[in-house]
Amino acid sequence: MSSKPQIEYVLFDLDGLMVDSETIYTDVTNEILAKYGKEKMSWDIKAGCMGKPEREAASYLLSFFPDIPLTIDEYLQQRNTLQDLLFPTVPLLPGVQKLVWHLKKHNIPIAVATGSRRRNYELKTGHLGEVFECFDGKVVCADDFKYGMRGKPNPDVFLVAAKEMLGRNIDGAEVTEEQRNERKKGLVFEDALPGIQAGKRAGMSVVWIPDTNLLSVEYTGSEKADQVLESITAFVPEEWGLPPYES
Repeated sequence: MSSKPQIEYVLFDLDGLMVDSETIYTDVTNEILAKYGKEKMSWDIKAGCMGKPEREAASYLLSFFPDIPLTIDEYLQQRNTLQDLLFPTVPLLPGVQKLVWHLKKHNIPIAVATGSRRRNYELKTGHLGEVFECFDGKVVCADDFKYGMRGKPNPDVFLVAAKEMLGRNIDGAEVTEEQRNERKKGLVFEDALPGIQAGKRAGMSVVWIPDTNLLSVEYTGSEKADQVLESITAFVPEEWGLPPYES
């Protein structure tokens, strides 16, 4: 018998977890830095940007290059112009299609909870409808302002996504035991360190699928992933009480 919680719904991060957009972020950032005579950003810097809201990540990046004559808005304008050309070509990462189709087939509730803006989500996923249409619109983005969400590592995006997906309120000023139990039924897939923190602070289990470079980055957070995998292809659904893949 597995000692892992029995999962009833699944939440997916997007960037670096479902689609290989982190490569685009890295290449575009390094292209901008090169224009100002700077070396490529290190993985320590990259790790500090991953999973954060857009402006917060840009501010963090530029703090390491104080002599670059760019404001946050100017940097984002350059970055967004380059990214917009590449997002519609971003590929799925290994195992994503198989898992999403499997969960959909077995009527496991699924949702996307991303720090991306809605327009960027649409640019990244518009050509990948065979996967993202499976979510039936259960997608929460960072700039869905009606929810008043804070960015990761706060748990807001996962709690909102679960609430919208399940049609039940699992959050409140004072969390009840029933709400805690509902949260425990959720499984979060993440690739970024702030995402691990957000998922655990939401009271859910977290499967961490990091870029191998992240494993050497110092992490001081108290929240730890429940499982670490090299790829979604290594995920075994029945370990979490989910239907097994058909052989």
